[in-house]
Amino acid sequence: MKLNELTSGANAIAYRKGRGAGSGNGKTAGRGHKGQKARSGGGVRPGFEGGQMPLYRRLPKRGFNNKRFAPDYIEVNVSDLNKIADGSEVNAKSLAEAGIITLPKVNDGIKILGNGELTAKNLKVQAVKFTASAKEKIEKAGGTAEEV
Repeated sequence: MKLNELTSGANAIAYRKGRGAGSGNGKTAGRGHKGQKARSGGGVRPGFEGGQMPLYRRLPKRGFNNKRFAPDYIEVNVSDLNKIADGSEVNAKSLAEAGIITLPKVNDGIKILGNGELTAKNLKVQAVKFTASAKEKIEKAGGTAEEV
């Protein structure tokens, strides 16, 4: 097998199990002999450990986790704004048209991060949040950073 012969498996041919000895997967059809997993409807639910107290019940569940309540921003780097024409207004719609983000999934808004260099001039950027370095780079390039 060579690297160029690898496939993703998405285009694999459906494998018909239990269709006789000649098929190469007849008789027990890959289930082995007897036992709970060999039966129809057999097997155990995910997380079941044979009656032993399962891991998800053995571990303590304490304290508060902010993950559910934390704001979920779409993060866009300053270098991505170079795809937009000079002097344009930058918002969710213009970012989607430039192929930087996908709509309608804007979540809690857009946050502009300061990674990379900004070559586009005079951009009027509208976002929910800006990092200090992003705001500085936008203003240095003659643009404005407006928090919406």
